[in-house]
Parts: sequence; structure tokens; C-alpha cells
Amino acid sequence: MRPDEETLTWKKSRRSGGEGGNCVEVARLGAGVAVRDSKDTLGPVLRFGVTAWTAFLTGFGADGRPPG
Repeated sequence: MRPDEETLTWKKSRRSGGEGGNCVEVARLGAGVAVRDSKDTLGPVLRFGVTAWTAFLTGFGADGRPPG
């Protein structure tokens, strides 16, 4: 984990169940978003710029699922 990631405020999706499973957490960065596996909080962190993150979210419908 990079030093600047230690101070981030991580949030898990409201759609994540309490029983674990396949969950991710996101944190706001100055120039985008950081994403990590909620089961491996010391593992790798993916960083996305605002444009890439917006495009990712746009690909999901109102139900939070990708089309198709």
C-alpha cells in the first residue's frame, strides 16, 4: 500500500452483503478513484482517472448490473 492510500476513506458498496463474497471498496482521490478488494485491504489498489471511472459507471444500468 502506498503511503497516500493509508489516509483514504474507503467505502463498500451498499449492495454488498454482510456475508462477504465478491466485494470491492472505493475511495475518492484528488484526481479520480481508488478501488481495492474488501477481503484483501493490504493488497493492490487500482487507480482510475475521472474520465475512466465515469465511463465505467455509465456502463451499468440503474440496477447496478452491466447490460446484457
